[in-house]
Amino acid sequence: MALLHNRINNEELKKRLMGETDPRTTISFYNYFEILNPHEFRDYLYKHLQQIKVFGRIYVAKEGINAQISVPSNNFETFNSFLYSIEGLNGIRLNIAVDDDGKSFWVLRIKVREKIVADGIADDSFNMHQKGKYVNAEQMNVLLNDPDTVVIDMRNHYEYEVGHFVKALEVPSDTFREQLPMAVDMMKGNEDKNIIMYCTGGIRCEKASAFMLHKGFKNVFHLEGGIINYARQIKEKGLESKFIGKNFVFDERLGEKITEDVIAKCHQCGKPCDTHTNCKNDGCHLLFIQCEECAVQFDGCCSEECKEIYHLPEEQQKEIRKGIDKGQNIFNKSKVRLRPRLNE
Repeated sequence: MALLHNRINNEELKKRLMGETDPRTTISFYNYFEILNPHEFRDYLYKHLQQIKVFGRIYVAKEGINAQISVPSNNFETFNSFLYSIEGLNGIRLNIAVDDDGKSFWVLRIKVREKIVADGIADDSFNMHQKGKYVNAEQMNVLLNDPDTVVIDMRNHYEYEVGHFVKALEVPSDTFREQLPMAVDMMKGNEDKNIIMYCTGGIRCEKASAFMLHKGFKNVFHLEGGIINYARQIKEKGLESKFIGKNFVFDERLGEKITEDVIAKCHQCGKPCDTHTNCKNDGCHLLFIQCEECAVQFDGCCSEECKEIYHLPEEQQKEIRKGIDKGQNIFNKSKVRLRPRLNE
């Protein structure tokens, strides 16, 4: 029986990935469909995908699957054939990364979850199959030129900050479960307008469009395949990009350029910058934007305080980290940021 969990440490896995000479392709996909036994399905996926050296992060739930992976390019057809052999996944769209060095993941992790997108919806009458209409890149651009169109970004604050569609409204929260009711409140009085929801790869905006219809809105659309698919379509068709800046992605790259515009600023000095990083202090790991100059000045840390901790002996750092719950440690100007202090 194949080993159904990885048992090699991350550093060794990263070293192996960097030593690979064959190219990899980064792919994301999802689908809402009924999975009767998620644990059994999870093991079935793991057994087959690890044989063809697929790396990445996959979530499985009774409501479907959500995956961000990298596949050795010479195994792509084998992967594609296996995926399409599964009922519920045959023919699904695969979002292929537009700015990809193949080094996005270094291990395969497949987890069973309650839902593939945590939504906080407890209403049994909610139906995911009653969702908004898909729009492709060309249709998105046309609708964006219509004054009766409202565009809602269903991503988190730190994603919106580095890139978004023109006219897009930000729902000011860092969790999808909070954004759903907030989007409904924001759109009260606009029930008859065209409402377009969008996100990174389509999974969040698809559920959001179904929720808006559930709440009585009429003309609801969602961007098929999200920003990733939009970027590919405008490139292939030579269309103007209505998305400006960088698309944040949830892998080692932390972003892929859609246009050359830099719309965000370094959180430390304020100069134009859209490079996300995690604070190197293991007791912090704050996700924030840092320019090259500040990265040198602060040694990749988010503050002088964290820089000071980062240069302490490891044993002393471990003592400081004891009992710290970092939670979702993300830079957001509207929220208080807590960091470990030297005297704590």
